[in-house]
Amino acid sequence: MPQDPNDFSASGIPFFEQIAKAMSSAGPVQWDMARQFAMMTATNSNTEPNVEPTSRIAVQQLASVADLHVRDVTGLSTSDSTQPPVIDVVTRSTWVHHTIEAFKFYFSDFSGNSTSAASNDGLDIDSSGIDAMMSNLTKMMAPAMLGMSVGSMIGQLSLRTFGQYDLPLPREPKSQLLFVARNCEEFAIDWSIKVEDMQMWLLIQELTFHSLFRINFVRDAVTNLVKQHVAGFQPNPNALGQRLTNIDVTDTDPAAMMQKLLGDPALLLGNERSIKQQALAPKLDAIICAIICYVDHVVDTVANRILGNGAQISEAFRRRRVESSSQDQYVERLFGIYLTDDQIDRGDKFIAGVIERAGETGLTRLWARDGNLPTPNEIAAPGLWIERINL
Repeated sequence: MPQDPNDFSASGIPFFEQIAKAMSSAGPVQWDMARQFAMMTATNSNTEPNVEPTSRIAVQQLASVADLHVRDVTGLSTSDSTQPPVIDVVTRSTWVHHTIEAFKFYFSDFSGNSTSAASNDGLDIDSSGIDAMMSNLTKMMAPAMLGMSVGSMIGQLSLRTFGQYDLPLPREPKSQLLFVARNCEEFAIDWSIKVEDMQMWLLIQELTFHSLFRINFVRDAVTNLVKQHVAGFQPNPNALGQRLTNIDVTDTDPAAMMQKLLGDPALLLGNERSIKQQALAPKLDAIICAIICYVDHVVDTVANRILGNGAQISEAFRRRRVESSSQDQYVERLFGIYLTDDQIDRGDKFIAGVIERAGETGLTRLWARDGNLPTPNEIAAPGLWIERINL
């Protein structure tokens, strides 16, 4: 009697029987697996201590001062009232939890060209033997592979992220604002910066991002482009099969096997942007450049008012930003946000060009109404932007 290619237990290979159960998914990303891998990385599989109450109180007190200055410089609100938003001072694992939930939204239009393991639709049920079994396993593993990759990368980000907007993406709930106390303190110690100065600097940055992403047309512009970018991936399902043929499938430890399969995330997402992503890239790059470099300008302005060493902190932070690790780069690539030296330089020149020609008041027109965000050509030539919005 011929072997059913979908019956992994009949293969006699323990790995297939055990791993098949773990990899079923109702969508293109196995979020439970993403959460497990992210938490494992964030905590090193150890119990993480709670944030000290004194840290929570100190951050909230500093936030009141930072908020007043951010509102004054930007002319924007950071909450629905005259009070600053509540800063949720969190551990790395809590940051992971909120980030996983927030990132699900960006995958809502991502198909992944994968087939749910819960269904045989599209599976090669007429074939037999190991080739058919490997083909079906490949289709089933795609969501789990992406979950492992995304989870591992989020876990790595949690080890160094300061708050909610290290990756400049709007999140839900709109009112939430996270602050990772431990990472802030460790960075301050590494760079010989007073912890309270580092906290203040980061709060200014987070509150400025927060004020921008409260503006509906700014929020919508970023989320729509990023969602389109994520949906534009064209994974190669055969790549997984090729990787599987080169591993030791007699290993009886599914966790160890999954770790070996993680490898290069490009295995799933491809090595290059798709045609759709290439078309989106210039517009997304221009908007992200304008947002990040405007935030940098506000942070420098406010930090110079209230901190004696604001320039030192800015230098340390921005060096860290462009020296991001491969894990950071993967998450940035996943969402189409590339924070390269060249892009930051172009954004800085745009901000400086607008201020030179139209002053600080002219710069705030970026956020005055829908349609005022710069185009790719305008980022390179701020005079074009000024002319278009009739400054």
